[in-house]
Amino acid sequence: MVRFVTDEDGYWHVKRFIESHNHELASLADRHLLRSCRNMIEEKASVLKSMTDAGIRTVDAYAYLAEEVGGCENVGFSKRDAYNFIQKEKRARIEIGDTNSLIQLFKDRQVEDHMFAWDVQYDDEDRLVNFFWVDGRSRIDYECFGDVLIFDTSYRLNKYNFVCAPFVGVNNHWQNILFEFAFLSEETIESFTWLFKTFVRIMGNKYPTTIFTDQDQVMARAIEVTLPHTRHRLCQWHIFKKVPSKVFIYNSNNKVRGLFHKCMRWCDSEEVFEEAWDEMIKEGNLHNHEWLQDLYKIRRKWSTAFNKDSFCMGILSTQRSECTNNVCHGISKPTSSLTDCFLGLEKVLMNWRRNE
Repeated sequence: MVRFVTDEDGYWHVKRFIESHNHELASLADRHLLRSCRNMIEEKASVLKSMTDAGIRTVDAYAYLAEEVGGCENVGFSKRDAYNFIQKEKRARIEIGDTNSLIQLFKDRQVEDHMFAWDVQYDDEDRLVNFFWVDGRSRIDYECFGDVLIFDTSYRLNKYNFVCAPFVGVNNHWQNILFEFAFLSEETIESFTWLFKTFVRIMGNKYPTTIFTDQDQVMARAIEVTLPHTRHRLCQWHIFKKVPSKVFIYNSNNKVRGLFHKCMRWCDSEEVFEEAWDEMIKEGNLHNHEWLQDLYKIRRKWSTAFNKDSFCMGILSTQRSECTNNVCHGISKPTSSLTDCFLGLEKVLMNWRRNE
């Protein structure tokens, strides 16, 4: 140890000095744990960042570096240093605020891709609440394949509970394609109205022929206002999923079940539908069933009998969009920021296009 003192003139003097140590020095095997011996060189930092950006866990990336140099003691930094470095990188993306960071990414992408377009919506307190973006390739895809849209909002980001709102389509290889993506803070008529209007405006005022959604009244109202020329269809899969819990006789009466399926998909005309529906109601004594009465009122949205004149590519559900939700689940963690999710979705989009 060494102890210094300063005199009145500001000079330093050694007051006490002990040359010997009161413990053994760190062994060669442990020396890499000393703070003074740990240093993350730029080359290894770059490898670590690239691997974690590709979706590899930090612990696995560190294990790879250790394997490359013959053990943890030769890496030059500890596993904790690796975690701290990755967290610092993530914080650097959002240090000016998550929403501001996302908008800056939008601006950067617009410089790289002149067809990249984005928009945001503010609430009454001037807070950012909704985000929309689309790149140039997606705009071209929509021009080619935008006749049928699938819109599903069942997935939410874990950190902020934002709604992920993708418009999904199908290309000429029968593969899913993303036309746009949005983050919505809430599912209200105002939010959906803003989103649909923004989508049509940025896509050159081209309206889709058909849009598939789940049975959401708020969404339906917004579609009526903003997409008056588009046929609104409901996801049959969601209806089939609800029937067993709504219509109990459906579970025990095969004829009622068969007639319901016929009304959904296998009626060649509206007249055949009406006959099958009446027969189902009589067979199950369902004249006063409120859920079926409400379903009948919107029959034009879910029965194929009323949509023979509308192009839909044979699609009957929003399950293609739910495949996209599985992708969202893969890139969204409890601590993921909006920026992280945006960058993750970009990678998914690149992979889809590479497969195409």
